[in-house]
Amino acid sequence: MYNLRSMADSDFKKIEKDLQKLKNSQKAKACQRFFKTGKGQYGEGDKFIGLTVPRLRTIAKKYLTLPSSSVKRLLQSRIHEYRLTALLILIDKYKKADGKIKTEIVNYYLKYTKYINNWDLVDLSADKILGDYLLNKDKNVLYKLAKSKNLWEKRIAILATFHFIKNNRFKDTLAISKILLNDKHDLIRKAVGWMLREIGKRDQAVLENFLQTHYKNMPRTMLRYAIERFSEKKRKYYLKL
Repeated sequence: MYNLRSMADSDFKKIEKDLQKLKNSQKAKACQRFFKTGKGQYGEGDKFIGLTVPRLRTIAKKYLTLPSSSVKRLLQSRIHEYRLTALLILIDKYKKADGKIKTEIVNYYLKYTKYINNWDLVDLSADKILGDYLLNKDKNVLYKLAKSKNLWEKRIAILATFHFIKNNRFKDTLAISKILLNDKHDLIRKAVGWMLREIGKRDQAVLENFLQTHYKNMPRTMLRYAIERFSEKKRKYYLKL
């Protein structure tokens, strides 16, 4: 047991060293502002070291065989880029996995949603792991997440359906959009509007059918995102209230 623990510590120290040697304090400060990490903001307390996603992807591919204990340490870190790297590793592992391992990764993902706690972490991973897995399965977990009090679980619920949309299946996106229609948080309003717009890109009639029922009660931010690709005339029609 001691040797296994020592090996896991060694693996973690290696990836941490690779991450730390690329840190950029100036970019880190910019990220702190961009991701709203101040007191009372949605990313309060999040820490950055200033690494770009392309660099993180390179590191994640290098450590695809990183033990689960080290992936967990990354995902539970206060450092944003560590958590992002953990998710990139999980995505790559998921793509290469068989059915049993895919299920384990999804269960792991759902167990640790509290660490998937900023919009980029959600947007990067929700459709690629949870959405892909649930395409032809029971989707009750998404409705449970949509009704959560946790901002990020709600965003995971709607963003996971992006994979369904890409496969021209719109039912669950529309149903979850309805659940989140009156959500107060701007990040949920934008996410719902974005997914509705993605439906409209593939079938505008489906989107307009939803809008005819709900547009008068939709938050303006959500509505603006949803109709962004409409003609100017049609946008004015929906925004005329």
